[in-house]
Amino acid sequence: MTKVEAIIRTSAFDKVKDALVELGIQGMTVSEVRGYGRQKGHTESYRGREYDVDLLPKLRVQTVVADERVEAVIDAITKAAATGVIGDGKIFLYKVEGAIRIRNQERGETVL
Repeated sequence: MTKVEAIIRTSAFDKVKDALVELGIQGMTVSEVRGYGRQKGHTESYRGREYDVDLLPKLRVQTVVADERVEAVIDAITKAAATGVIGDGKIFLYKVEGAIRIRNQERGETVL
C-alpha cells in the first residue's frame, strides 16, 4: 500500500476530488494548510499599506491506495491540478506497512 499526499491549490480541489472519485477512490483526508515553495509568496496591499504574504493557502489531499493503483492516482491528480504555473503543488508518496479498520479490526488492503 502507498499513501499519496498531494499539496494543491484550493481552486483545484473539486477537479482533483472528481478525478479520484472517478477512479473509485473511496476515501481521502483533506486539510487546509499554508506554505510556500518556489512561489515565495506575494505582496498585497491593504488600506494603502503593502505587506508580504509568504505562506500561501493550499490543500493537502491524502489517500492510501494499493500499490498497483498509484500511477493511476498520480496521473489523475496531475491532470486535474495542473495549470502550468508555479504553485500547482507537489505529490509525495509514502510506503504504508499496514492498515486496520478500528470498527472490526479488519486488516490489510480490504480496509481501503
